[in-house]
Amino acid sequence: MTPIANLIDLAFQVFYYALLIRIILTFFAATSHSSHFLYQLRMIVFKMTEPVLAPLRNLIPPIKAGAGYLDLSPLIALVLLNIIKNLIFSLM
Repeated sequence: MTPIANLIDLAFQVFYYALLIRIILTFFAATSHSSHFLYQLRMIVFKMTEPVLAPLRNLIPPIKAGAGYLDLSPLIALVLLNIIKNLIFSLM
């Protein structure tokens, strides 16, 4: 692979893992008792992923699931991320 292809692949991997971390962090309530590390990690990951997830959330709003809502935008973003990555690498 070329250095540009490696850089593109790295960017996709970083964003992929940021989305996975965001999905996992949604299971932990953000309270004042949360550790400082988890709070900082949450802020970084949310700032990285929200510009992609917000437009997806506008297209497909969270669905009612029991007493709460289920946000499918991170899962849709993971699928779209994989499709876009494969498309880019097939064009290279």
